[in-house]
Amino acid sequence: MPETGMLKRLEEVEKKYLEIERNLNSPDISPPEIHKYSKELSDLDEIVETYRSYKITLERIEENKALLKDKDLGELAREELEELEQGLERLENELRTLLLPKDPNDAKNVFLEIRAGTGGDEAALFAADLFRMYSKYAEARRWKVEVISISETGIGGIKEAVAAIEGKNVFSRMKYESGVHRVQRVPSTETGGRIHTSTATVAILAEPDEVEVDIDETELKIDTYRASGPGGQHVNKTDSAIRITHLPTGIVVQCQDERSQHKNRAHAMRMLRAKLYDMEEEKRRNEIASARKSLVGTGDRSEKIRTYNYRDGRITDHRIGLTLYKIEAILNGELDELVDALTAYYQTEILKQAAYS
Repeated sequence: MPETGMLKRLEEVEKKYLEIERNLNSPDISPPEIHKYSKELSDLDEIVETYRSYKITLERIEENKALLKDKDLGELAREELEELEQGLERLENELRTLLLPKDPNDAKNVFLEIRAGTGGDEAALFAADLFRMYSKYAEARRWKVEVISISETGIGGIKEAVAAIEGKNVFSRMKYESGVHRVQRVPSTETGGRIHTSTATVAILAEPDEVEVDIDETELKIDTYRASGPGGQHVNKTDSAIRITHLPTGIVVQCQDERSQHKNRAHAMRMLRAKLYDMEEEKRRNEIASARKSLVGTGDRSEKIRTYNYRDGRITDHRIGLTLYKIEAILNGELDELVDALTAYYQTEILKQAAYS
């Protein structure tokens, strides 16, 4: 059975849920209030639905216990009781997880940054593979992907790519992807069949609301330049590309994907806000005790988090010791099994921490 404190919190959540429903049904409600209350209701939907399932299951358990001595129905009640008790345990675990403090960034959109690391052309090709993998994953989840800037090589690789990804709970699904990804495979140019190891760095930055990051325009150095690319229609004839330097921090962002200087500037400013926000988030994470910090994932860009081994067809996530022999499917965007395992691991670690604190 859940702790008394946990049940009390669940009762309070359901009470708040019913109050929001009443407010939404008020004839005097204004459009801004409709938006506000609808979001609040949506945020509580899952926990209230799970709590109600828990209460119904509890009632059915008591009903079946009362039938155990019944001559005709006792055996049937005993079989159903075993299933109900297993279901009740699962619901209790779900409720404990749902009551954990939510990451305030989980519902945010993100900026995805991928940079080729060690390995020359092979690293750039691997960076392109990762960019395709995340694009396919976003497509499967019906998220919108918008390329902000991309620097390509002549053989189909990517030196660096930045994309904005928008959709439902993007950060919550992508936040554990930050770090160094390593590939082990035989390059197409390798005649001796030797396996090479190359790397690419992935960064996932939550996109803050404008009000969350205040930028003083006088502290910006803004340069325009002519967009460069591999050739063809990608090369602009005007100075539409934008580079913005934030003087106090030295952060540099640039965008050259749009032909409009105005649009490129808007994209670059969004990216700058995300980088400044991420810098503040990093400070906050560093203030957390090291034991606690390890539980929620540091997002350290220098941490080697995953290896993609083509010869064996396997992908290993080193943080949780998970190996999957489905490299082709994962590189084709089927990331949910990895993401779910990482999420479950960190949630379990946080639950352990909560139990001992």
